[in-house]
Amino acid sequence: MKHSLIRLCGAGALVLPLSVWASAQTGSFYNQASTDSGSGNLQIFNRLQSQEQDINQLRGQIEELRHQLEQQTKLSQQRYLDLEERLSSSQGNGGASSSSDDGSASAGSDPITQAASGGSQSSSGGGSASSSSDAQGAYQAAFSHVQKREFDQAISAFEAFNRDYPQSDLNGNAWYWLGELYSAKSQLDKSASAFNRVVSDYPQSNKVPDAMYKLGLVYARQGKGSESQSMLKKVIGEHSDSDAAGLAREFMQKTSG
Repeated sequence: MKHSLIRLCGAGALVLPLSVWASAQTGSFYNQASTDSGSGNLQIFNRLQSQEQDINQLRGQIEELRHQLEQQTKLSQQRYLDLEERLSSSQGNGGASSSSDDGSASAGSDPITQAASGGSQSSSGGGSASSSSDAQGAYQAAFSHVQKREFDQAISAFEAFNRDYPQSDLNGNAWYWLGELYSAKSQLDKSASAFNRVVSDYPQSNKVPDAMYKLGLVYARQGKGSESQSMLKKVIGEHSDSDAAGLAREFMQKTSG
């Protein structure tokens, strides 16, 4: 009996350290797992921070490129405007036909400037006699705003003219002037639409070559290079003897390089 108790106590003494050791090892495992998990979360957090910094840097580069593109577009548009002004001035100084009341491209210098300088007006507004004295009076009243460089009033007057007298022989001229006026106010979509109306709806109008040339310039200002070149080539091909075709040739030569 005594020996049995000794053996049991000995076995108990042996089992107790093993259980304590197992418990200690289990605690160490959980502690290590917790440490590893915390380290993994930290790595993920650091990686996300790094990616966020990269994204912000890319966004900054995109904004910078967008700004540079906008500046380049503005410079290109201004170059076209400056070139148009020089070509128009040289055309006027080189013996272009005298100023016309309807603001054709042959009038030397910008048509709006030409009109404002007091170019004489014929009763037909540029070659198309109106059968209605009311329509003629309304057209002349609208054009008087152009001479005074009252662009907003002129736009309203020409729009009203086309609305009130849709069958007038002067509608082509009125749409041409709207194209010029919208262009002067940098409303390029409306300007292109007005010039297109002249070309498509009034093919017999003497304003068609000028409208085509101006439409080519508006396309250039909008950054539509292929459309601009196509329209300028069209006015040269279809109206080769017109002053508008001559201006188109010069413009294409100046911008080809």
